[in-house]
Amino acid sequence: MKETRILFMGTPEIAKEILKCLLDNNYNVVATVTQEDKEVGRKRILTYPPVKQFALQHNIKVFQPHKIRLDYEFVKDLDVDLIITCAYGQILPQGLLDIPRIACINIHTSLLPKYRGASPIQEALKQGDKETGVTIMEMIDKMDAGDIYLQKKIAIDQDDNYTTLLEKMTSLAQEAILEALPKIIEDPSKKTKQDESKVSFCKKILKEDEHLSLELSKEEFINHIRMLAMNIGGYLYLRDEVFKIYKAKIVSSEIIGKVGEIIKADKNGLYLQLKDGIISLEIVQKQGKNILSFRDYLNGDKHILNEILK
Repeated sequence: MKETRILFMGTPEIAKEILKCLLDNNYNVVATVTQEDKEVGRKRILTYPPVKQFALQHNIKVFQPHKIRLDYEFVKDLDVDLIITCAYGQILPQGLLDIPRIACINIHTSLLPKYRGASPIQEALKQGDKETGVTIMEMIDKMDAGDIYLQKKIAIDQDDNYTTLLEKMTSLAQEAILEALPKIIEDPSKKTKQDESKVSFCKKILKEDEHLSLELSKEEFINHIRMLAMNIGGYLYLRDEVFKIYKAKIVSSEIIGKVGEIIKADKNGLYLQLKDGIISLEIVQKQGKNILSFRDYLNGDKHILNEILK
């Protein structure tokens, strides 16, 4: 079983951790496919994706086709039994899906058919879900629509944000793939179809999604912050500069100020008026400055009271 020849396809940190898990458990990963290197930061330094970095450290072949739909002939020469994908970033064409002898499987971070698409972890937080999970599924030439081999659930805590939930989901995904792989290798026909009547989708997180809308309810506003924290951070404008919010909590349903107004700013709280209540800003960041607790922030900005955030 452990001699099964595997091609692993993935790009970000969660995919790197899945690849590490496969190697730690003596699975035979013969090559990896990942997205192209990207320029990162202000200095535009060309940076390897996490999967490439890890694969090269372990002497595993790395392929980085610009468009996998047009460039996958190299896979035929790898003589693979299984293709495993996790957050690769491109849809695989049918010609590629037909190559492995056993199956082509994907690790998806939602309980399919819920949240097919690019941002299932963020969407679960945005919607205020109480649970989510990992799906091990067969890949077909349609986004996240294949039959299901295995699912594992996990609770979403009230204090979870994208960073904490991603960490939990990474561990869950490792457990799921290790549980599913022996069964798939033994009999890949044991799977169940998705209920198409329950399908929902999520889109890629775009730059404009980082701007927090004051049209949201207080619950929606908090959930949008959770969706972006701590890796990106949602923002409003303070004095025409970006003011990021990484953590907040609901205080009350009172309306005592203008929407967007900082109605309290002292050692007991940094309160923001929303259209249906008040929230307390717990962790914030002024443009070009460090991420701070609200108390530390107020030490450097004693005039934020009654400012209007936009």
